[in-house]
Amino acid sequence: MSLQAYTAATARAESPRDLEYRLFGQVTRALVHASTLDSSDIAGRIDALDWNRRLWSALAGDCSDSGNGLANPVRAQIISLSLFVNRHSSAVMRGEETFQELIDINRMIMQGLSGAAQAV
Repeated sequence: MSLQAYTAATARAESPRDLEYRLFGQVTRALVHASTLDSSDIAGRIDALDWNRRLWSALAGDCSDSGNGLANPVRAQIISLSLFVNRHSSAVMRGEETFQELIDINRMIMQGLSGAAQAV
């Protein structure tokens, strides 16, 4: 089986929840890595923060769509988190805050997507 066929089969078998979990994992790893970079590595830090902002902006946009199936309170919370992520990311770039809060938020979302929160 070629790599392309394997990739296509994997993409078809992956649920939206699994896809979101995987994407959060990739973005969170980028944030963790960026948090270890020297503050002079502005490009590396901005890349990770921008990727995280774009993820959260996409989620907020999806939650603002009237066709979204999530409950309104959950949608509002996701939009609020997106706004916080945007503000906090700017503060990280100004050197006023750390990456840790963004990493923690993403990890909590990943726990929810993995079903760990439902098992409790």
